[in-house]
Amino acid sequence: MPKIVDHRERREGIAHALWRVVEQQGWPRATMREVAREAGVSLGQLQHYFSSRTSMLTFAMEFAAEQTSSRVAHRLAGLDQPPHPRDVLRAVITEILPLHPDTRATSRMNAAYVLEALHDPELREVARAGLREGRDLVERLVRQAIADGQILADRDPAIETDLVLSLTGFTPLLELGVIEPRAALAAVDQHLDRLFSPTP
Repeated sequence: MPKIVDHRERREGIAHALWRVVEQQGWPRATMREVAREAGVSLGQLQHYFSSRTSMLTFAMEFAAEQTSSRVAHRLAGLDQPPHPRDVLRAVITEILPLHPDTRATSRMNAAYVLEALHDPELREVARAGLREGRDLVERLVRQAIADGQILADRDPAIETDLVLSLTGFTPLLELGVIEPRAALAAVDQHLDRLFSPTP
């Protein structure tokens, strides 16, 4: 019997190929032909799954977000339940920063995605919605921690959310070797320690 092709699996394989091309050669070299070569499929086969470079990038970013969420969940599963909000925030931030091969690949994809979105109104709306959703999740966590007395009640949840998310700004410093991973982690830990400190 002919092999049944799992379309989701094939699309994920192409997404992984796109990550590798972007990580090794940069977004400008990530043509559909080059991604097809990396994925081991013909250009026609790739176009069967993705009609354009933009649609391929969008799926790859959605898949990357799923993988990041899965890694965060795996890390939190090994902690006391329910996990402390400080641990949740640390897991989220450290899985966004380019600290190991998986996160470096998705970090570079994210940079390409943002650059592409700046010049594509439709893509920009998709990217903006995803970022807003992520920010809302962090703010809900911060607000709940304030309500539970884990963060001082006089802290502004919106500002604290933005400060936590600003920690992802270490990405270019890490990618270009300006700072070492241990320095970024030390700064993340110190900020979270201050945020969850019982005294101002």
